Amino acid sequence: MSAASTLPRRVMGRADAAAAAARAGEHLDLVRAPFTLPRSRLMVFRDGDRLRVHTSEYERSLEECVAIDALVVRDRDGARLAVTRVLPHVVELGDGTVTLTFAGPHALSADVADGCEAVVSWRAREGEETETLRIGGRHAASVVFTVDADRGVEIARSDAHAAALAETRATWFDWFARCPVVREDLQGMAAFCWWVLGANIVELPQLGDARAVVPSKIGYVGLWQWDAYFIAVGLRHGDPELAREQLDLALRFPTADGQLPDVVHELGVLASSDDLPASDRENLRRAGSAVADPSAPVPLTKPPLAAWALAKVLEVEPQGGESAGGEAAEWVRRMVATIRRSQDWWFAHSDLDGDGLPEYGHPYSSGLDDSPVFDGPLPTTTPDLAAYLVRQDLELAELVERLGVDDAEVAGAASAHRDRAARTLDRMLARLWDDGSGRFRSLAAGRPVDSDTVIGLMPLLTGRLPSAVVDRLVDAIADPERFATPWPIPTVAASDPDHAPQRMWRGPVWVNTNALVAEGLDRSGHAERARRIAERTVELVVHAGGPHEYFDPRTGERAQTATTAFGWSAALFIDLAVALSRDA
Repeated sequence: MSAASTLPRRVMGRADAAAAAARAGEHLDLVRAPFTLPRSRLMVFRDGDRLRVHTSEYERSLEECVAIDALVVRDRDGARLAVTRVLPHVVELGDGTVTLTFAGPHALSADVADGCEAVVSWRAREGEETETLRIGGRHAASVVFTVDADRGVEIARSDAHAAALAETRATWFDWFARCPVVREDLQGMAAFCWWVLGANIVELPQLGDARAVVPSKIGYVGLWQWDAYFIAVGLRHGDPELAREQLDLALRFPTADGQLPDVVHELGVLASSDDLPASDRENLRRAGSAVADPSAPVPLTKPPLAAWALAKVLEVEPQGGESAGGEAAEWVRRMVATIRRSQDWWFAHSDLDGDGLPEYGHPYSSGLDDSPVFDGPLPTTTPDLAAYLVRQDLELAELVERLGVDDAEVAGAASAHRDRAARTLDRMLARLWDDGSGRFRSLAAGRPVDSDTVIGLMPLLTGRLPSAVVDRLVDAIADPERFATPWPIPTVAASDPDHAPQRMWRGPVWVNTNALVAEGLDRSGHAERARRIAERTVELVVHAGGPHEYFDPRTGERAQTATTAFGWSAALFIDLAVALSRDA
């Protein structure tokens, strides 16, 4: 296979890493963005005048994962030392009187400056006795807190703080040396978004030395399938190897019939409704979902964007400039083979009514769990799934052609993918396009769904729609009553009765859906409109102060229930910023 290097990488390099780290540090408030380390499960938050140390665990809340409930530092006179500065590698208290850094992924080291003394107090749980330790003066200058797998804490004096600080600084500076170069007005947020991606790296010990970039150490500690695709698309610009690792993890555990799991996590995989945590089942019951207690297990997966993500990762110059031969080519072949089986699974096992258009059998498989499209009976036929399947077959045709050895076999496989894409497109237009309303509609157990959502814009991603259909969708995107809100594009149209600007997938703006619509506009011949959506999306992240999970379309601020330091928002900000900077 020949190298597919069409997008050269431009990264900061060691000389500019410190500046990028400093720019990221401006956003590290220890509330929305904790102090943490790549590969570590520890996070330090500020809570008033105390620090709290939490672990990051799959399907456990922060309150369930407290390692140190209160960590307080006082000077020799008993005055509390407040946090005065945070950089990716260090927390400074009392203008540097005391510094806190990592001593490897499982420990924190606190140290007092030369000639100073301090008293460190901590308690493991609220209501437990507070312990104290004096550092500096005639005592050792530093103390190390080591947290075990059960959140137990071991405290020991140390004289290795300087070495720990240097190692933590080197870890972060190595990361920031890979930060992609973007235009000047986006550099500060790009640095923070690159920090988010590094901060969200966790180890999955059961998979050897696997590194998963999770959606959020704060709230989503696992490798969700389509999150991995979006995250890989951003990572490719600075760390292609890590981008490929995300795809490898997402595609590593197909079922015997080719289905890809929804989540890969430290305890296994989530691939069916039987695997759901109890909290998810309860949420589904409260929502009155038809699949809260199914009579038989329902497969759980995510939208088929694997080939889309793989093609984008392969566009970027490989790390170190190596060719795509040898092991790299074999890896691509494995990925393509797995994706082809997954694509076949959708048509063979998720076309539940046999009409040639696969359905979502569970809201979770759509990624848009709370969308009003899924308020009705299941399964649900949606235009976004049809569009993703068309796009995936088209991408697979090109990937197969680039990989093939036997010309006849390659031609046959590529032709089969293109033929299926054409059939799926025709069926989508015939069954889901409503010319009277100028909208793509979903079908809930065969009945039309009236909801006007971003799902109906996703067919643009095919790049194959009739021009009259494209024009109607472009009009919808430009309509203030529908999708042209002050901060576009809401996930539910502003005029829809189900529009709720603060509720997940029922009105807020998401960076991933914006990015997909922008790409769809570009593929459909509206490059300038695509650029405007991309510009407004990066402006949104800057305006809101960071790559949050989702945003209020009226104010552009973080929605109240949205997680902060969110992986795909950070990754796609990077991807959009790189593209906008290249085109400037």
